[in-house]
Amino acid sequence: MVRILKTVKGLSCYLQQRRCAPSVAGAEPLSVGLVPTMGNLHRGHQSLIDRARRENELVVVSIFINPIQFSAAEDLATYPQTPGEDLALCQQAGVDAIFLPTTAELYGSIDPDRQQITRVMPPPAMLTVLCGPHRPGHFEGVATVVTKLLSLVNPQRTYLGAKDAQQLAILRQVAADLKLPGELVACPTVRDWDGLALSSRNRYLSPEQRNQAAHLYQSLKAAQTLFKAGERHGHTLTAAVERHLGQVPTLTLEYVDLVHPHSLKVLDSVESIGLLGVAAYLGKTRLIDNVVLRNRKPIVAIDGPAGAGKSTVARQVAQRLNLIYLDSGAMYRAIAWKALDLGLDPADEVAMAELVQSCDLRLAATTDDPAWAAYPSRLWLNGQEVTELIRHPAVTERVSTVAAQPMVRQTLLNQQRQYGITGGVVMEGRDIGTQVFPEAELKIFLTASVEERARRRWSDLQVQQQPKGSLEELEQAIATRDYQDSTRRVAPLRKAEDALELNTDGVEIEAVVDQIVTWFQAKVGS
Repeated sequence: MVRILKTVKGLSCYLQQRRCAPSVAGAEPLSVGLVPTMGNLHRGHQSLIDRARRENELVVVSIFINPIQFSAAEDLATYPQTPGEDLALCQQAGVDAIFLPTTAELYGSIDPDRQQITRVMPPPAMLTVLCGPHRPGHFEGVATVVTKLLSLVNPQRTYLGAKDAQQLAILRQVAADLKLPGELVACPTVRDWDGLALSSRNRYLSPEQRNQAAHLYQSLKAAQTLFKAGERHGHTLTAAVERHLGQVPTLTLEYVDLVHPHSLKVLDSVESIGLLGVAAYLGKTRLIDNVVLRNRKPIVAIDGPAGAGKSTVARQVAQRLNLIYLDSGAMYRAIAWKALDLGLDPADEVAMAELVQSCDLRLAATTDDPAWAAYPSRLWLNGQEVTELIRHPAVTERVSTVAAQPMVRQTLLNQQRQYGITGGVVMEGRDIGTQVFPEAELKIFLTASVEERARRRWSDLQVQQQPKGSLEELEQAIATRDYQDSTRRVAPLRKAEDALELNTDGVEIEAVVDQIVTWFQAKVGS
C-alpha cells in the first residue's frame, strides 16, 4: 500500500523510520530513490518509477505543481491534475510513498507575486539558450523546488527524464555547486508510437493537433540523418529542422538550438557531442523535444561480477574490433594500493575522500610487449607506474571496500568518462554500462557461476606464481565480493536495462568473443 505523506514532518518521520528498519541487504540503511513530478502521471513517469524501483529499496514519488516555475502567462491554473489515476499508477508500480504537499507546506505562506521565497539561482549562462529566454523565472523555480526536495528526502538517486534536457543540465550543475545529496539519473525519453515525446501537456492537443505534433520529432530525425551522413555544421542542422517544420502551417516554431548537452554552450559545429533542441506551439500548447548527436567512435561497455572473464574477453574484443581496451578496475586498485602503502583504512570514508583527491591517474592500453602481456592495462599513479603493484592479493582483498566509497567512485567516474569523449574504447568493470557510459553503443553483462570463477582465479594465481589458497576459500572470497559489489550504496553492480547477458560457464573465450563481435556488428556495423 502506498503511503500518502502531506507534511514535511510526516515525510521526515517516515523516512527515518523506514531507513532505520532492517534492509534486505543487511547492515546498510535502505537506499532511497526519488521521482519528482507535477502529477498527471503517464508512461514517461512510469519509466522513471520502474527504474527507481529496480535500483532502490525505497521509492518516493513527489507530486507538487510548483507555482514558482510558472509565469503569469502560463497554465498554472489549468495544468492537468489526475490524483486518482496518479495514485493507481504509483500503487501498481510499487511506489512506497507519495509526498503530496501543499504550497504553504513546502514554501510557507507566500504573497500573490510569490516574491518572498528564497530562490536557487541557476548559472545565468545556462539560461540564455533553449527555453531560458522564453520562460523567464522557470528554471529558478525548478532549481528551488528540486533543491528543497533533495534536502528533505536525501535520496541516493533522483530520476529525471532526458526530454527536459535543459532542466537536467541545470539541475546537475546546481547539485554539483551546492553539494546536494545523491546522484541525478537521466532516463531516456519515452515516446508514443509515432515518436511524439510523452508529456502531460499532450492532453491539451486536439486530435488533429496530436497528429501534427509528431512533426516535432520527425524534424529532429531529419537533422539526425544529415548528421549520420557526416554533416557537422550547426547552421545546416538547425536549418533542416526549420525546413521540415515550415511545412506544417499550424505549427509555430519558437526556437531551434544546438548546444552542448552538459554546459549548454551554443555550438557552431558538433566536435564530440551536441544537443539539438526544439520548441514549438500548436495552438496554445507548447511542446519541446531534443536529440543528442554524438560524433565519436563506438563504445563497448562490459560489466559483470569478479572473475567472470571480463578483462580477457574485453582485451580480445578490442583487438578484433580495432578499439582501445581500458581496465577501469585498475583505477580502483591503484587507490586501494596507495591506501595500503600509506597505512590508511580503506573503510575510512574521510581518509579515502582525501586520498583520491591527491591521486593523478593515467591509464593506457598495453602494447604487444611480452613483458606486459599478463596485465589488462598499464597504470601510472602520480607519475609512478603501478601496473604490477596493484595486482597483489592484499590489494584484491580491499579493492571492493575502496570502490564502495562514494567520493572515490564519483572522482574516478569523472575521470573514466573522459576516455569516452572520442570513443573507440572497450571498457570493463562493475558500472560501465550503468554509470560510466550509459550511452554506449553495446553493453554486455558477462557472468559465470561462483564455482567457475573460483576455478579461473585459482588458475590465474598459479600462472602468476602467487599464493592460491584452496578453491573453497576462493569461492567464499568471490561470493563475499559479489555481495559487497551488489549492495554498495553507490553504483552497485547491476545489469544495465539494455545490456545483453552472456553466461560464460563452460564456454571457450574465443566463442564468447565471437558472440560479442557478432552483436557489435549487428548494432554498429563492421
